[in-house]
Amino acid sequence: MRTAVVTDTNSGITVEEGKRKGIYVLPMPVIVEDNCYLEGEDIANAGLYEAMNNHREVSSSQPSPGSIISLWDTVFQDGYDEIVYIPMSSSLSGSCENAMQLATDYKGKVFVVDNHRISVTLMESVYDAKRLADNGTPAKEIKARLEASAYDASIYITVNSLEYLKKSGRITASAAAIAGILNIKPVLTIQGDKLDLFAKVRGMKQSERKMIEALKQDIATRFADVPADRFRFATAGTFETEEEAEAWRSLVQSEFPHASVYYSPLSCSIACHVGVGACGIGVSILLAQ
Repeated sequence: MRTAVVTDTNSGITVEEGKRKGIYVLPMPVIVEDNCYLEGEDIANAGLYEAMNNHREVSSSQPSPGSIISLWDTVFQDGYDEIVYIPMSSSLSGSCENAMQLATDYKGKVFVVDNHRISVTLMESVYDAKRLADNGTPAKEIKARLEASAYDASIYITVNSLEYLKKSGRITASAAAIAGILNIKPVLTIQGDKLDLFAKVRGMKQSERKMIEALKQDIATRFADVPADRFRFATAGTFETEEEAEAWRSLVQSEFPHASVYYSPLSCSIACHVGVGACGIGVSILLAQ
């Protein structure tokens, strides 16, 4: 059985990177004012940041059923026997549930995984799935293992501006105004389910420290029995320059000197909710082969 791994750009994996690594990637729709774009095809991070810096209305959307079906059909035309499809968490979007409904027409050949992840932790799930598929693991088993390990990950993120959290209704206008005056930055977390408020901190530097401390606490408690070589550390953000991104990655690297820490830009479909200048940190536990 040839098993294909399919995901969407919420994972942080671009369509081009997916092609290089043998992973099929569905570009997510991003809406700027009244225009709908596909991430990586006709909009990239720089263009979205420009729109947000100009305070234009931006939002994300679910992929259309037609685009999902078209991609799956392409995979089967390429000679694969079954598909493992890994979209963003069902707790954050309805796209996972919609995909599950579409999969019923494929007579057990498409397995939709809901392992409650997004961004860099979702990326690690996709890479785990690819390693398993390359080693001959059936799609049904890959789905079971990814869902069983759904909570073996942790993400923290802080935003530089509350503008787009306010526009999306995740924070009230009055709360945003007060936070702006006091330079309060929310530290948000995803521990497998919905995006929750973890802490309120004054200033970005203190927010960065809070995220690092929180991740260290998770490793010391939730993941205390996990061998060090199974951790995968990542940073992410909506930085406009490589220097800013590298500064954040280097800071986290210095706090976890025995790990290899990488940086991945947040996808456009996530960036349009957190605004420019956001940064995040995450850890995932590598699946045993």
